Amino acid sequence: MKVCQLLLGVGFIGFLAVQGVCPPHVAPPAAHVAPAKGKSKKSPAKAPRRARAQKGASESRTNKKVEVIAMMKRAKGVTLAEIVDATGWQNHTVRGFVSILGSKGGEKIESSKNAAGERTYRIAK
Repeated sequence: MKVCQLLLGVGFIGFLAVQGVCPPHVAPPAAHVAPAKGKSKKSPAKAPRRARAQKGASESRTNKKVEVIAMMKRAKGVTLAEIVDATGWQNHTVRGFVSILGSKGGEKIESSKNAAGERTYRIAK
């Protein structure tokens, strides 16, 4: 009986009961049967991604990249703070955009600091 109790935790009790090793009061484990599946509880199908995105978009939607490039083409250029105010981007996002614009965008970017210590970006012609 002690052997059956020890092996009960290991999972061999069913095998031992079938072989007649365990006493009759120790029943073999029931066969594992998955519960019957009911009706599927899927959520309703979503609209395609493009349709969902256009639903909330306004008619006067602007392209921030184009705005930044236009500001950088001005004769005096644009400061980092002006870009942040116009786009809502964070400082590191603006610096990353300017870096990629110079390396992969094919633009020649001039960067300088004015007397107040503000960073100014300008696209060279």
